[in-house]
Amino acid sequence: MSGNHGPANVPPFPRDYRGSGILLHVTSLASPYGVGDIGPPAFSWIDRLHDAGQRWWQALPLGPTGYGNSPYQSLSSFAGNGLLISPAGLISEGLLKPGDCDAQFAPDLVDYDSVIPFKHRLLERAWTYFNTGKRQDLRSPYDDYCAEQENWLEDYALFRALKAKYRGAYYLDWPAELVQRRPSALLKARHELASQIDQVRFAQFLLFRQAGQLKEHARSKGVGLIGDLPFFVSPDSSDVWANPELFLLDEYRRPRHVAGVPPDYFSADGQLWGNPVYNWDALRSTGYRWCIERLRALLSHVDVIRLDHFRGFAAAWHVPAGSSTARSGQWTPGPGAGFFKAVQRELGRLPFIAEDLGLITPDVQVLRDEFQVPGTRVLQFAFDGHADNPYLPSNFVPNTVAYTGTHDNAPTRQWYEEVPDDQRRNLWNYLKRATGDGAEVAPEVMRLAWSSVAALTIAPLQDLLNLGRGTRMNVPGRADGNWNWRCTEEMLSMPAFQWLRDLTESSKRTDSAPIPRASEILQAIS
Repeated sequence: MSGNHGPANVPPFPRDYRGSGILLHVTSLASPYGVGDIGPPAFSWIDRLHDAGQRWWQALPLGPTGYGNSPYQSLSSFAGNGLLISPAGLISEGLLKPGDCDAQFAPDLVDYDSVIPFKHRLLERAWTYFNTGKRQDLRSPYDDYCAEQENWLEDYALFRALKAKYRGAYYLDWPAELVQRRPSALLKARHELASQIDQVRFAQFLLFRQAGQLKEHARSKGVGLIGDLPFFVSPDSSDVWANPELFLLDEYRRPRHVAGVPPDYFSADGQLWGNPVYNWDALRSTGYRWCIERLRALLSHVDVIRLDHFRGFAAAWHVPAGSSTARSGQWTPGPGAGFFKAVQRELGRLPFIAEDLGLITPDVQVLRDEFQVPGTRVLQFAFDGHADNPYLPSNFVPNTVAYTGTHDNAPTRQWYEEVPDDQRRNLWNYLKRATGDGAEVAPEVMRLAWSSVAALTIAPLQDLLNLGRGTRMNVPGRADGNWNWRCTEEMLSMPAFQWLRDLTESSKRTDSAPIPRASEILQAIS
């Protein structure tokens, strides 16, 4: 059962709310298994946030990654990333033996070429143990999970099994009968790849169980979880393969248009992202069912969602497929207010943060404000010398989420070293100080954010720890070398967390009542 429950357009943060948190992707957590996961490292991280007076942990998208390991190019909008499954958790549940997990990894970087096959071997071994009689008490919950998630899990499991069979090839390069999803070909593939399909299902079940345990721990500590939903989906994903009618594709299932952004001050040719674009007419005719289920899937694990590329809901830059640059694109209307009204009817509220960075036109602002979705402000963009710069804290409105920087920015210390001298002077002038050095910048920018009127303030862990070069998470436009930074246990024992607690208390960001949990709201209206 669904319907419009409660007042319309309720913002995620109540009036006069003041909270704060830290941005850290799960893969960046310290772990002996080569990549952060949702087991003991994540539980300890939540404890550390709680002890430092923080109410929020923001992570990047949690879906399974493909080429380049970017969390913004997921193989599915509904599945989780198997790399995040905790080996320690599987050992404690009797699905692995300690000796199965012996390996040596660098403590401060994710070496995906080593970690991916290592994690795959562990999951294969866990499946073998389970399939030969270990933990038979999990058989019924596993079967229930598969039945409950069948609407996406069956297609995703087959997609991953086929992708493995064809050595990771783009699905459009598979045999035509599979690309076109001819029923006889799919039936044959399901029969031939039954064991591999079961392994994919089982990995998702394990991840779902561990994510549920982590969510309960966060709730017990009063820490809310902020998830991240990419606006577009990857061209090579089970989303597009299983739902071609929802995208603007040609008769061969290839995109007719792809996503990007137009030329601007930073890029003379614009940016060509290559994602397929939505068929909003088809989605609208279903009441945006697929989009809403996509939101519902993420909200089962998090409390608030950052809507990446929010401007796409007003209009997106569509570039003809085959174009060498984004210059030939044009603005094409998105779903607008009708989408958010449909979500409001189904979910009861709009637990969103708008990533409204970049080229923002008045229609985007009107859409954001009509539904009281808090916008994003990044302090690294604030010091161009213009008094009306929207990123200056003095120009914030309360319904705002303020960041020192995001995953796409350099750590603030590195940013300061690289910006022109006039921006440095503008920063110190704004702080009413004559000057300062690079070691002071990240703490000062955090103080600016925390003391602002913004309802919520977030800093990447790199800024809290005052880290600089070599710790950046992502350089937009760079194809490789991203997403691999990790913190170490030694970093997490630094006195910065006591400083953060003191800052949070002095900024009066520790006393706000917890906001309603999205998962509780969904349960109440379902």
